[in-house]
Amino acid sequence: MYVIIYMGIHDTSTTQELSRLRQRLRRLIERLERVLGTAFERSPMIKGTVYELARKCGTPGCRCARGELHRSMVLSWSEGGKTRLKSLKPEQVEEVRRKSEVYARFRRSRATVTKICREMIEVLDRIEELRREEFPDG
Repeated sequence: MYVIIYMGIHDTSTTQELSRLRQRLRRLIERLERVLGTAFERSPMIKGTVYELARKCGTPGCRCARGELHRSMVLSWSEGGKTRLKSLKPEQVEEVRRKSEVYARFRRSRATVTKICREMIEVLDRIEELRREEFPDG
């Protein structure tokens, strides 16, 4: 068995682990580059989700009292910890839905970026731990 001396690292298992960590870091960087593609898109976004809302109005003689609920398309989003709703005109629905889907994709990508960055920091911390040596006394 031979010993590889690299930057003060004297055992082959440490050298092999460092190599694996660097490879993992490279894969994370490549994945990060792919995920960040959504940040470079130019499509406008709208925060929220489009869905059909069905409700009763409360008027005793209304058809909704017999089960035929009033239906409307709305955009729903959270603001300051509260759910907000905005009624949509029929001609707005598809455009707002498309823009809200762009926003949802962006947020999923952002969450993935956060996860990848945390993992990169863990890898970098382990690389530091393996490479660092104490300053010799004397």
